[in-house]
Amino acid sequence: MTIEDLELSLFDASGAPPLPPDAIEGLLEHDGARIWYATCGDGPAVILLHGGLGHAVNWGYQTPALIDAGFSAVLIDSRGHGRSTRDNRPYSYHLMASDVLAVMDALNLKTAYFAGWSDGACTALVLASLHPERSDGVFFFACNMDPSGAKEMQPDPIIDRCFSRHRQDYAALSATPEDFENFVAAVSEMMRTQPNYSTDDLRAIRVPVEIVLGEDDEFIKREHAVYLMHSIPGATLTILPGISHFAPLQRPALFNQALLRFLDRLRAG
Repeated sequence: MTIEDLELSLFDASGAPPLPPDAIEGLLEHDGARIWYATCGDGPAVILLHGGLGHAVNWGYQTPALIDAGFSAVLIDSRGHGRSTRDNRPYSYHLMASDVLAVMDALNLKTAYFAGWSDGACTALVLASLHPERSDGVFFFACNMDPSGAKEMQPDPIIDRCFSRHRQDYAALSATPEDFENFVAAVSEMMRTQPNYSTDDLRAIRVPVEIVLGEDDEFIKREHAVYLMHSIPGATLTILPGISHFAPLQRPALFNQALLRFLDRLRAG
C-alpha cells in the first residue's frame, strides 16, 4: 500500500511507524549527554539524522526501505531530543556532530553514508566537512548552511500538525517531559544563528553530496539549494515535486526512491 499523508493528519494522530522489532537499541554517555541510538539490518551503514524538535523514529518509513535494499540503518536521537538528554550548553551542530562520531566509534563504524533531514542535514554536512574520512556521502534534505537560506516562517496548518506531534512525542519520550517550551526555544536559537558556512567553507567539502528539497518547502529557499549545489564540489540537486519540508512522511515512496538512488550510485562506485 502506498502511503500518502500530504497534510500530516496521520502523523499528527499516530506518528511514524515504529522501528522493526529486531532493532538493537543502545545508550551512550558522551560529553555531558546520554545519546540514544538503534541499529537495524545488515549491510553498509546509513546513519539517519532527524530534524529539529523530532526524534529518530520519524524515519519510520525509511528504515524498512533501507533494510530491504541491503543497507543497515543507524538511527540517533540528537542530544536533548527524543530519548537523548543534554546538559545546559547551547545547542550546536558541531556538538551534535561529535555525538554522531561517538556513536560511530561505539559501533566500530569507520565510515557511513548519511541521510539528514533539516537540522539532521546540517549535522551530517558539518560532520562531513570536519571529518571527511568518516563520511561516504551525504543526502542533504531540506536545510540551509547559512541563515540567509531560510524563509521567514508563515502560519501553516501542516506545520501546526507536525509541531503537535513533536509536543506529544517529547512528553512521552523525554527525560524532562515538562520542559518542551524551553527545548523549543533553545533549538530555535540554534536554527536562527547556525550554521554559518561561507562559500569557501562549502567549496572545501570533499565528500559526495546530494542537495534535496521539496518543491513546496516551507522553510528553505530554493535558490539557496541551488547555491549549495553550485558551491559544493560535485554536488547534485534534486527537487521532489508536490511535497514539502515533510516529504519523508508525506510521500515516503517518492522520498525513498530518491534516497536509494543516491545510495546505490555511491555503492556502485
